[in-house]
Amino acid sequence: MARILIVDDDPALRRALAERLRFWEHDVEEAAGVRAGGEAVRARRFDLLLLDLELPDGSGLDLLRGLRGDEETLASAPDVIVLTAHGSIESAVEAIRAGATDFLLKPADFDLLRAVLDRTLEKRRLTSVHRARVERDEDDDGDLVVASPRMNAVLATAAQAARSKALILLTGESGTGKQKVAEYVHRKSDRADGPFVYVNCVAVNDEMIESTLFGHEKGAFTGAISRRIGRLETAHGGTAFLDEIGDISAKMQAKLLHFLETGEFERLGGTRTLRVDCRIVAATHRDLPAEIRAGRFREDLYFRLNVIGIHLPPLRERREDIAALADRFVARYARDAKRTGMVLDPVTRARLESHDWPGNVRQLKNAIERMVVLAPDEWLTPDLLPVEISGDAPGAPGSPPESGTEATPPEFDLRAAVEVFRRDHIAAALARTGGNRTRAAALLGIQRTHLSLLLRQSGSAAPDIEAAEPEA
Repeated sequence: MARILIVDDDPALRRALAERLRFWEHDVEEAAGVRAGGEAVRARRFDLLLLDLELPDGSGLDLLRGLRGDEETLASAPDVIVLTAHGSIESAVEAIRAGATDFLLKPADFDLLRAVLDRTLEKRRLTSVHRARVERDEDDDGDLVVASPRMNAVLATAAQAARSKALILLTGESGTGKQKVAEYVHRKSDRADGPFVYVNCVAVNDEMIESTLFGHEKGAFTGAISRRIGRLETAHGGTAFLDEIGDISAKMQAKLLHFLETGEFERLGGTRTLRVDCRIVAATHRDLPAEIRAGRFREDLYFRLNVIGIHLPPLRERREDIAALADRFVARYARDAKRTGMVLDPVTRARLESHDWPGNVRQLKNAIERMVVLAPDEWLTPDLLPVEISGDAPGAPGSPPESGTEATPPEFDLRAAVEVFRRDHIAAALARTGGNRTRAAALLGIQRTHLSLLLRQSGSAAPDIEAAEPEA
């Protein structure tokens, strides 16, 4: 089903076209002129326009050029099929040059109309699929790289749920990747070719969140200078992700429940009932059963949302994922910074894996980005870590043992063992090259500046012959 707008001043022709298009199961609206057509396009997303060029208040070319010239709507602008009389072929050619997809002569032949319509809509669908795939490839930052059994189970449940139309409620601490799982559900569903629309349900007041979700009419409130299409309407044919659903007010909970039950809503300040078809995935970091007991969240809305509940464990409970995520983030930010060969130092990796990550994946991502930006060479060493990570790891230099735990016995101290191995490995390379740091660095596969840094950090007494050594 496509959304189609007919712009023509002949009411009989509009009615005949609209009846036939609805018989073909399309959603149809009508407009009699340039102004009405422009208002309709700004108020609602259409897939296709059937546009007459000779209109009572101007030329259809003006409307067409307006669509193609608006950068904000260009990506989602409808395709245009021009309707023209026999004597206006030159105008039809001009319309094609202005961006129209095709043109038909009046009176419209329904068989030809359907053929042109089907061809145009299929091309639009394929273009949308290609664009969505490109955007997914560009936006994939690896947040769903998993190695732990718990997260593999989460994704298995999400993939199975995606094949249904059931509502999904994602719970878990902030930063655990709920949006990424919602996007994963969308990609695995039969709506993958449609839009994925993010809605942040945290707002200053009910008026703002209602306008965000459902849209508003001109004059609905102070500052509403024009009609606005809501995010749910934008998600028609795709998926709407309602983030932080536990933060909406009781009033908005009632309106959202009505929408979930019926698929219908009215724009703020409007009287017309609208209906959209979109998949709902909601998420919250709050304990909703506790919120229900406290009287802050409706029990019926909770049960409506929680058809399939999926809990995302915090990063500290799936430590197997830390290294895999860290490596992916290193690769991503190194690519962004146009720096090649960046790797995590073994001690750095151990610090990352031992940290509890109260901010979860989001905090890990930020820490990796900081290290990549500040690193003087390709090695990401512990001194580049944020202080809250570098200074609190058990066994870190100068940090006391954790309360209620015994100090690590020296023979089992992994970090100390790694340091000893690294120091011995460097010493062996220097011995083989006769103390030549340039050759030793090449043998170790690192830059000489990094070798010098490692020697300073370890307090090595290796001979300092850099000034006299020949360049290898």
